[in-house]
Amino acid sequence: MGDTLKKLLLLAAVAAAGYVVYTKFVQDRDERDLWAEVTDTFE
Repeated sequence: MGDTLKKLLLLAAVAAAGYVVYTKFVQDRDERDLWAEVTDTFE
């Protein structure tokens, strides 16, 4: 029973870390897109 709980906690930790990394990646990508739009208008 303890091993199953450890596996679930590990899975939850990995999922949480993956979610944080993914949201950070998406936020950075959106910010780069925004900067690209802003800087491209000054040609």
